[in-house]
Amino acid sequence: MDKRLRRILPTVQKPARYTGGEYNEIIKDKRSVKLRMAFCFPDTYEIGMSNLGMRILYGCINAVPEFWCERVFAPWGDMAEAMRRENIPLYALESGDPLGEFDVLGFSLGYEMAYPTVLDMLDMAGLPLRSEERRELTPLVFAGGTGICNPEPMAPFMDLMALGEGEELDIEILRLFQKARDEGWTKRAFLLEAAKIPGVYVPSLYEPVYNADGTLAELRPLPGAPERVTKRIVEDLDGAYYPTNPIVPSTEIVHDRVNVELFRGCVRGCRFCQAGYAYRPIRARSPQKLIEQGIEAIKNTGCQEATLLSLSSSDYRGLGEVCDGLLEYCEPRSVSLSLPSLRADNFSMELMSRLQKVRRGGLTFAPEAGTQRLRDVINKNVTEEALLNTCRIAFEGGWNGIKLYFMLGLPTETDEDVVGIAELADRVLHAWRQYSPHKQRGVRITVSTSCFIPKPHSPFQWEPQVTMDEYRRRVNLLRESIRARNVQYNWHDADTSFIEAALSRGDRRVGEVIEAAFRRGARLEAWSDYFDFRRWLAAFADCGLDPAFYATRERAEDEVLPWSRVNMGVKTELLLRERHRAYEARLSPDCRVQCSACGAAGLLPKGVRCDG
Repeated sequence: MDKRLRRILPTVQKPARYTGGEYNEIIKDKRSVKLRMAFCFPDTYEIGMSNLGMRILYGCINAVPEFWCERVFAPWGDMAEAMRRENIPLYALESGDPLGEFDVLGFSLGYEMAYPTVLDMLDMAGLPLRSEERRELTPLVFAGGTGICNPEPMAPFMDLMALGEGEELDIEILRLFQKARDEGWTKRAFLLEAAKIPGVYVPSLYEPVYNADGTLAELRPLPGAPERVTKRIVEDLDGAYYPTNPIVPSTEIVHDRVNVELFRGCVRGCRFCQAGYAYRPIRARSPQKLIEQGIEAIKNTGCQEATLLSLSSSDYRGLGEVCDGLLEYCEPRSVSLSLPSLRADNFSMELMSRLQKVRRGGLTFAPEAGTQRLRDVINKNVTEEALLNTCRIAFEGGWNGIKLYFMLGLPTETDEDVVGIAELADRVLHAWRQYSPHKQRGVRITVSTSCFIPKPHSPFQWEPQVTMDEYRRRVNLLRESIRARNVQYNWHDADTSFIEAALSRGDRRVGEVIEAAFRRGARLEAWSDYFDFRRWLAAFADCGLDPAFYATRERAEDEVLPWSRVNMGVKTELLLRERHRAYEARLSPDCRVQCSACGAAGLLPKGVRCDG
């Protein structure tokens, strides 16, 4: 370890974030590998180490003998300041080598507010921020993750973007890069060849053209660029790599547990949910494979908790079989099994009692809206009757904590819908009074709201976000409507949601704003400790742009959208149809009741059906 680091680490918070050396980390001989990749996560160690995608890709890339993938996280403010003061470049945890010594830097972009941190990490590595300024082939800088459903805001900084699931795609990119480096290709020659790989978006091969009113007239493909880039998926999850020996952190992280991924995609069609559309088609692992992976991971890590993960885990067909198989191993060893993604319409008291026999926590549900009319608008497909019946079953079974999540600012929302949230919380409280056999223990009902953010590739991608003042008014209306002492109300701030909306729907000019914000000191903007709304307003002003143009402006249905060159598998016609149904408050059945012909099944091999 660098002597300067030895001096610094005792002076900063959580020094174990920066040392590496964890159980199950992968160390290779630098002399025997042919390509080194730094997997860069633009947030702190405890967030990045909780990310399932990072765990999968870290192990997947390292499974290739000639590749060595190492981890890099954004340092907290005290460590970043000390590193800059001591002229210590950002380094990887496994080897301690500076990022500048790596062949490839891959960034995981899962949240728009992390974008300035990407620039901060490049700067701490001593690398130019913009792709055009990095003229040599090495190091290659690319990105993946759900953030690049709209690749344009980060386009100026990335050499290429990997769209969709990366288990196979990342390996193909790295193999092509290795060939290009060994044969002495130019960066331009490599990018033109990389653009031929399905799922690779090369920003420099597309030229934005704007109308006089600031809207996008065209995202013009240049010679060598495909008309549209279609995301990649893993077709067979049972045959795909899955990390059953993940790194065991040496310090506390957000989700310190074994993750068992049931399936990808979602059978529901909630109209506000980007993930529900962007992760289609639905593909599931077999129960036996899940049981084997879960038990092996518990053995290899010593974790005392395992979680069954998916967008809607309780919709997994073989859930009972998986739980039985895992509990047979977990219960005698006091390992808890949890199911965090619950729906009120298929809640099983018997299942939850078994899952939380070792450690019983609270229950969390997301009605999203306070009235049935608005739940129908967003296609939530959950009735108040189902929610209250679920709460009754839970209270009778001994639970005394319920968390309810909602959004404010959904399309067509009225004050009646806002007040309906308070009224629904009162009915949940009444159910506890009626049915709980343990009233002496009290009850905790938590209502949480966030501001609706229209996201690309969802039916609401054309909708405006409500203004910050209007969101605050609705927060105050709800706060005044909640009078019961047993009901606690938490809400997300308006400022962050406004900037997130502007970034998520931004065009390439927003990249200038991200850089301007970084130059003004933006980093770790996902943390309230660092987020500065005035800094973002100043950055937009520096670039002559208005964030409201991106956040609170309704898009015309025929407007060219910044993400128009990206195909996530779902037809625009389907998204438009769902938007129109929303304004009629018409429900659409879920995938298992009736196929919507969304188009995502076309990503699967011929003859293979979507598991919906």
